[in-house]
Amino acid sequence: MMKKEIEICSGTGIISRVVFGDVGSGMPDCALAECLAPYPEVFAVIDANLTDKSSAAGSVYAMLQERNVPSYAVEASEQAKNMETVLGICSWLMDCNAGRDALVLAIGGGITTDMTGFAASVYKRGVRFAYVPTTLLAQVDASVGGKTGVNFEQYKNMLGIIRQPEFTYADIRMLGSLPYRDFLSGAAEMLKTFIIEDNGNYAVSAGVLKELHSAAVQQCRSGECEFRKMTLSDVMVKAAVEWDVLANLVAESIKVKAGIVSRDQFEGGERRKLNLGHTFAHAIETLARRHGDDLTHGEAVAIGIVMAARLAGLCPDIAPSHDCALAARLEADFTACGLPVRCPYDILGMAEVMSKDKKSEGGKVHFVLPCAVGDVRIVDLSAAEACAMLK
Repeated sequence: MMKKEIEICSGTGIISRVVFGDVGSGMPDCALAECLAPYPEVFAVIDANLTDKSSAAGSVYAMLQERNVPSYAVEASEQAKNMETVLGICSWLMDCNAGRDALVLAIGGGITTDMTGFAASVYKRGVRFAYVPTTLLAQVDASVGGKTGVNFEQYKNMLGIIRQPEFTYADIRMLGSLPYRDFLSGAAEMLKTFIIEDNGNYAVSAGVLKELHSAAVQQCRSGECEFRKMTLSDVMVKAAVEWDVLANLVAESIKVKAGIVSRDQFEGGERRKLNLGHTFAHAIETLARRHGDDLTHGEAVAIGIVMAARLAGLCPDIAPSHDCALAARLEADFTACGLPVRCPYDILGMAEVMSKDKKSEGGKVHFVLPCAVGDVRIVDLSAAEACAMLK
């Protein structure tokens, strides 16, 4: 049975928690209202496009209106994920006379939660904040662990801070109207956590995602729905997958990340494993923006994970203990799940971008390399060394 709540701890104290909605109950607004009850002053920052797309999010928005919670709409795009937007949130909080006891509630995907968490962390030297993630990517990754930030000079999340939300309210019903492609973006992050810590969940999640993608492909072939116009609900209707199965996988993925963050909140060691695929992915995203290419974060992560698996087989330090079939297995699984696996850019051209990775130290980057499902290692290499091996 899925847990109702997962705690994130530091030492013996609870520093944050993830609360799950009950899939079998009605709309999520009542349960969220219980989470908000202890906070006398709440301000909501909401993805500008959200209420038009999601009935569940609309229900939450209506509940906030009934409580007279002030709201502020933000553009949730990589282009708008910058200090100007953060300062706009801070200016709005000042205009609302938000005090030090305020709770700033972010409702949206990872871009919205990242920017809102950062704004709340610096407004009046830090006020409390909480998240209602409305995408799979945000539920399993961005809203858990306390990383906040914005892009800077075309580099991903270059400015930010680690500060924990009061709580994250994760409700699978928020994902019903999510575009299927955006769902796949989050699926890449979910698969990533199970490659890091398996517990039997990698094969299960890959199987579920393959079933969903097979249903999506069949709908496209039958002419029932165009791929880019599909929502997750469209696909779930045709697939032999129950919502509670997906909800359990989301909870298991969050449990992995919450455990790692509890053991290493500020990324001094083990938490670096959560960057599996991301050094390559952030370089791919930077180049995609430069070229004007259409690529989601999760798609870049999927490509990056396969590249990391290939690099693991070439790296002298870990190649002897590496599952030589892993890269091929991940490539086949990801493809069947609907995720890309091939890097669209010249590998040597990526070295310059990767050398500016915010996690690099002394000219070396902490590359997270999978040796097997459930076994990843951290190896320090320069970007040039890594790219030369993969050439």
